[in-house]
Amino acid sequence: MNTNTGLADLVRVMSELKTEKGMREFLLGILTPQELEEIVRRLQIIRLLKKGIPHQQIAKRLNVGVATVTRGSKEIKKGRFKNL
Repeated sequence: MNTNTGLADLVRVMSELKTEKGMREFLLGILTPQELEEIVRRLQIIRLLKKGIPHQQIAKRLNVGVATVTRGSKEIKKGRFKNL
């Protein structure tokens, strides 16, 4: 399965999960604790960036590299995360 097909399948499966409990169970089952923590941290980065918090401050607060914060910033500039 190539990445595009796999991503399409993942999106389909996740969109079919209708409840928070179902989504929580899916995420806890498919991701390791470290993977889940990383996704949560990236979501926090996006939200802080959208609030106008400086990159350095976000990096320090979340204990991540500035490059990770910058990556989130670039994705926002591409028009992603409009719904967050």
